Amino acid sequence: MSGKHYKGPEVSCCIKYFIFGFNVIFWFLGITFLGIGLWAWNEKGVLSNISSITDLGGFDPVWLFLVVGGVMFILGFAGCIGALRENTFLLKFFSVFLGIIFFLELTAGVLAFVFKDWIKDQLYFFINNNIRAYRDDIDLQNLIDFTQEYWQCCGAFGADDWNLNIYFNCTDSNASRERCGVPFSCCTKDPAEDVINTQCGYDARQKPIFGICLAQNLVSDIEAVRASW
Repeated sequence: MSGKHYKGPEVSCCIKYFIFGFNVIFWFLGITFLGIGLWAWNEKGVLSNISSITDLGGFDPVWLFLVVGGVMFILGFAGCIGALRENTFLLKFFSVFLGIIFFLELTAGVLAFVFKDWIKDQLYFFINNNIRAYRDDIDLQNLIDFTQEYWQCCGAFGADDWNLNIYFNCTDSNASRERCGVPFSCCTKDPAEDVINTQCGYDARQKPIFGICLAQNLVSDIEAVRASW
């Protein structure tokens, strides 16, 4: 009696190596993000003192690189090896992981729509909490400066939010030269200037020259997205 062997459907070589190539790129990008995050922590001395992770009062942007890099590394590894070896377990893991990410994004969008007032309050709280920690971490400082320059704003509600920072508040006991000022990223840039004037914010809040604030711009962007649904 001759034996019969089941032969499963063959995977197209084009599809197989396309998925493999795509995930190799994804995998290396994940490794790159993880490397940048670990390098940044090493430069700040976090790796030599892990307990210092909780010392920063605000948000550490390095977490973005580590979390995004970690997710990309796991997805890239599963998709790359799964496609190359035609490993059904890894391919199923890859598919389920992508499905979970999509579900979480969809859930976040629905919750943002339903609880918009709560989201707005949390956004104000998050921004002001990071304003307090502006000088505590160079990465956070660069992130806030970039955000204020990009949205052309100053603070969460307005420039007076910088009273929350010990270097910029207007109290008489503040001996800082930046007293009653704002970061240079709040200033309107002169296109003719080649060098950034980092002192342009000194004593700026003694003159009300700043308009729309950061949180209002972010909320406006959220409202625009909601209106497009």
